[in-house]
Amino acid sequence: MKTLLKNARVEKKLLVKDVAIQSNIDQALISKFEHGTRKPTKDQLAKLAQVLGMDYNGLLVVWLKEKILYELREETGGLEALKLAEEALKYEISVVKQKISKGLQSTIDSLDALKKELDQLRAFDSYRIAQAIDLEYTFESNRIEGNTLTLRETDLVVNEGITVSGKSMREHLEAINHSEAIAFIKKIIVNKLPLKESTILQIHQLILRGIMPENAGKYRKVQVMIQGSKHLPPQPFLVKKQMEDFFIWFESKKNILHPVLLAAETHERLVSIHPFIDGNGRTSRLIMNLILLQQGYVIANIKGDYSSRMRYYQSLEDAQITKNKEPFLQFITQVEKESLQRYLKILKP
Repeated sequence: MKTLLKNARVEKKLLVKDVAIQSNIDQALISKFEHGTRKPTKDQLAKLAQVLGMDYNGLLVVWLKEKILYELREETGGLEALKLAEEALKYEISVVKQKISKGLQSTIDSLDALKKELDQLRAFDSYRIAQAIDLEYTFESNRIEGNTLTLRETDLVVNEGITVSGKSMREHLEAINHSEAIAFIKKIIVNKLPLKESTILQIHQLILRGIMPENAGKYRKVQVMIQGSKHLPPQPFLVKKQMEDFFIWFESKKNILHPVLLAAETHERLVSIHPFIDGNGRTSRLIMNLILLQQGYVIANIKGDYSSRMRYYQSLEDAQITKNKEPFLQFITQVEKESLQRYLKILKP
């Protein structure tokens, strides 16, 4: 563990104090981690993995191995205990897998089949298709939030730089900003950068640029309510800690959950924290689609018409109030399925 942490820091050309500032962990503690005189907690491990660009799950395996060896090094029945623990762990994992309903599992199986088919047709793909899909995504995502620009008007604003008569400056900026946020997440994918706190803050900064510059890319400092929803986001003084917990959860699940389920739950968890004064929905959907695109899927474009918007909001509220995430996960996987089917229809010769 100590060698892994130190080598990763040196490779990124960071000083101990740099890691301390970025991870919010005491500098003296990090030095002890690197010298092997102190073990990080799981929370600290997740923060270090994020700052150092390390795979959290791989780091966690090493951490657990050292912890187990330390506990059992002087126990004569240690090997037998490990075998029993392995059997118990296999059972626990099987129980977790069974929590996914047959209906949701069926949709996931369909997604995997569609993605496999898509992968075989990538040679027919082009930037023109992606450009059209991106424009539709900007249009629909903004429509969910009340933007009244039509698809054609969105195209004129984004691609032609034309001002549409009768539409507010905010609506114009929302279209331009969202389009640039999509370009930003695609750069992240090309450069193979991990999802970090700075990523989310940069995306949000783009979403509110020129609209609410004083709040763009910054966590809210006031309490908010979501119009029409029973869900009450956490108090502002809890946002920072809940965002830290959010990234700890993400790092622990990113290599375990199915990519579409990971993307959907990441969206649900982020929008439930509601870390920003405005732009939470657009930012959360962009993060969701960042994860999907990173894993070779296509943009899950939730429609902004009344019926789709109500299903989206209701399933999200179910997850927030009753803690039943199944309807929301099913909703997102179905949206992704339909998006894949459409993409395949476009590509098929």
